Amino acid sequence: MLFWCGEVKKYFSAVITRGETAFVAFCPELGVTSQGKTEKNALENLKEAVELYLEDEDVQKMLQKHEIKKAKIATIAVSA
Repeated sequence: MLFWCGEVKKYFSAVITRGETAFVAFCPELGVTSQGKTEKNALENLKEAVELYLEDEDVQKMLQKHEIKKAKIATIAVSA
């Protein structure tokens, strides 16, 4: 799932997993994580967390210097 934040649209990935008591939403491009009681709530909380993260001046400088590439999410099979 992709979402936008800020005045200029910036798109990031969101990986959602179900934990024991809540859904966990993770943005792999930025390393930002949040949670919520529902998937929708977890995504809303992640969007807010990403927006707050992107307000940081050091993060803004880093983003200007380095292109963030969209994460590629894949499923793998392993022998256990």
